[in-house]
Amino acid sequence: KKDLEIIPQEALASLFKFPPNTKMGIRDRLIMIMLYDSAVRVNELLSIQIKDVNLNTCNPYIFIHGKGNKERIVALSEKTVQHLKNYITIFHPEKNNEAYLFYTIIKGHMGKMSSGNVERLIQSYADKVRNTGVSIPEKVYPHMFRRTRATNLYQNGVELELISKILGHSMTETTKIYAKPSIEQMRSAMESVEIY
Repeated sequence: KKDLEIIPQEALASLFKFPPNTKMGIRDRLIMIMLYDSAVRVNELLSIQIKDVNLNTCNPYIFIHGKGNKERIVALSEKTVQHLKNYITIFHPEKNNEAYLFYTIIKGHMGKMSSGNVERLIQSYADKVRNTGVSIPEKVYPHMFRRTRATNLYQNGVELELISKILGHSMTETTKIYAKPSIEQMRSAMESVEIY
């Protein structure tokens, strides 16, 4: 079975830097950062409402309504919290708890953003990053951020069981597809048992 692609570290950093510091650029950057940092599915991200975001605590988190009506809490890194606070100040000054975190306005009506919208903006930035000479897969889509995050966590020594909880998997077995050792991990393991 072909290995599922992840986004290389340099490409990921370029994707996060690429959006301009405009209102839409700030939104686009946060979408990509949250897809990676929280490792949520795109539909989970787009279902987040303001009431699901808790930043005023020593351990900031988002409340996720997952697949199969499963709910979970996902912690956020300090950097993501800063981006999120900035975004909320710009896009949600009235702090309507029922409003979707990410939304579109069609004919004056605020509604849930579509996953197609997110797919298009991610691919657009990936194409721009590729044009700068950075190596990035031909097709970049939202789930790649989740896969990349899970693989990076595993390669940095986070236990599979904890990664499983972060991803919202009910069985650790499901998480094993992300358990790909890095070349450094394989070399280190092989060098730990030398016979010559």
